[in-house]
Amino acid sequence: MIEIPSDLNPDLVPLAFLLGTWEGAGVSDFPGAEKCNFGQSVTFSHDGRDFIEYHSHSWVLDNDGNKVRPLESESGYWRIDKDRKVEVVMVRDQGIVEIWYGELADQKPQIDLATDAVARTAASGPYSGGKRLYGYVKSDLMWVGEKATPEVPLRPYMSAHLKKVVTPEEVAEMARNLPDMPDDGIAFFR
Repeated sequence: MIEIPSDLNPDLVPLAFLLGTWEGAGVSDFPGAEKCNFGQSVTFSHDGRDFIEYHSHSWVLDNDGNKVRPLESESGYWRIDKDRKVEVVMVRDQGIVEIWYGELADQKPQIDLATDAVARTAASGPYSGGKRLYGYVKSDLMWVGEKATPEVPLRPYMSAHLKKVVTPEEVAEMARNLPDMPDDGIAFFR
């Protein structure tokens, strides 16, 4: 279920499905880089202004699912206009700054993005742009990213399946909002 916080800027309601902390795993595979499974934690938050703040941290996983080392980190700000056009400003730990544009699909929680501008520091690796698709599917957040370099044309490089993390405060709120259950607990389901 998608909840819309009462203090969310009204302009951001179409992006409310992103809000929260999401964790899960995915696969990374790109020519010239290590192919690996990775874990990821993503947080979309707001403070009442007209943007959603975004933070993502990922790490390489071993065959048993244990953290091995950091993989990538990115942070940014997401906005949406009245025509469902989405813009994202993102900074990556590799020394890359990107501006992404795209749109929220009609009648479904899915966002297609493509880079419009890329700036790189001297220390960053080769990168010329990308595409991303985010979707809210059966209460989970799924995404796939494509990447291009001067040597490699645009191709998929990362994807992940993330589940929403419920905080202790959210559990307490859910408990407060539960209807009174009969003593046996079973009648509630009849």
